[in-house]
Amino acid sequence: MGDARGIRWPRAILPSAPGSRTTRLELFYDLVFVFAFLNVTTATAGNPTPRGLVQFLVVLALLWWCWSGFAVVGNVVRTDQGIAPLVGFAVSAAVFVLALSLPKAFVDRPGGLPGPVVFAVCYFLVRATQVTVFLWAVRTDPAVRRRMPVLALPFLIATGLILAAAMVPQRLFDGTAEIALRLALWLAALGVEYGSGLVQQRAGWTVLSAGHWAERHALIIMVALGESIIALGIGPGTTAALPLTWPVIIAAFLGIAVVAALWWAYFDTLALAMEQVLHRTRERRTRAGLARDVYTYLHLPLITGVILFALGLKGLIHEGADPATPTWGVPLPGFDMLALFGGVALYLLTLVLLGSRMLGAARWPSIGGVVLLAALTPVATRLPELVALAMLAVAAMLTVSAQTVVDAPRRRRVRQVALEEQLASEAEQTRWRGHHL
Repeated sequence: MGDARGIRWPRAILPSAPGSRTTRLELFYDLVFVFAFLNVTTATAGNPTPRGLVQFLVVLALLWWCWSGFAVVGNVVRTDQGIAPLVGFAVSAAVFVLALSLPKAFVDRPGGLPGPVVFAVCYFLVRATQVTVFLWAVRTDPAVRRRMPVLALPFLIATGLILAAAMVPQRLFDGTAEIALRLALWLAALGVEYGSGLVQQRAGWTVLSAGHWAERHALIIMVALGESIIALGIGPGTTAALPLTWPVIIAAFLGIAVVAALWWAYFDTLALAMEQVLHRTRERRTRAGLARDVYTYLHLPLITGVILFALGLKGLIHEGADPATPTWGVPLPGFDMLALFGGVALYLLTLVLLGSRMLGAARWPSIGGVVLLAALTPVATRLPELVALAMLAVAAMLTVSAQTVVDAPRRRRVRQVALEEQLASEAEQTRWRGHHL
């Protein structure tokens, strides 16, 4: 057995390795984003308007960019070694405060600290820490070192724009004009941040561990799916005092059926196939392009679709438990129905784009499912909410089932490779532990 008593634990930040996987500390980071996603959903539910939807999309995109920074840092450094955990705890606290300020990020309300300024400061702290740790970790790479100013400048410009939006003087703008100017500045900040992703590839950045990169993005999809279940169960308030009725049980089964279909559509084969393609891509710039397009950019609409679905679910069980509500519920408002069906359609459409970009495969059943959901949405607006949810569940399960049948040959190959990798990894870990522990 090996003796670990002589090992000195590192005090600085250690670089990661090609075979690294997600650490428990990174799962801790995701706990904060559970709250952030829930808060942005709650804030949007309180403002069901086109402007509220645009603000929701902008805030979610900025939150996603913050999370992507954690994924990048976790791919280049060991987040659970040295001083990295302390840095991660501090940044997680800033993300939590940022999430607390979300309902007040666009419009400052009287009393307390100014919400837009708090959001801007927290966003700066999060991004500044992420960029600093990343640049320190890759400082020995000559290609990246030459481009350090290019990598550091975008987040400074973006946070400057968000801070400028927060400082819009109300004496010059008020009401709609103030909100429109603030939103325009936020959109400009988004353009700078997401545009910087194109620069990172040219600067020599690439994914060190394909397994870690794919796993981190798969786990955040799980976080979003969990947010849907939370929205279904909690709604606008506690359900503890509400009676347990058949409509409540039916709504629970139907909601879980849709979430399960969304899980299957991504995790059963597609997530495994994409990770395997990323592993096989060895050329630096090509791998960086795939990681950026497929994961950083295209996983945002995937997350957005799930959270829109959660937004549509919000309050459904609460209404079903109300004795004053008809047995099958009342027709949902147009905004909620659009979020419910549109969120699932956006999710399926993004899976089509993922399959095309990563695998070069057309996912015709999923395309058909998107068309079906678009056709069913106007019909669903006139139906009781439980009937509409049942229609959505049937459409989602039929689409996923048809896609699974069409993918059967690829599915067998992909899952066999994944199983062989898992067995080989377990055998190697068993051998090492038997020798050293």
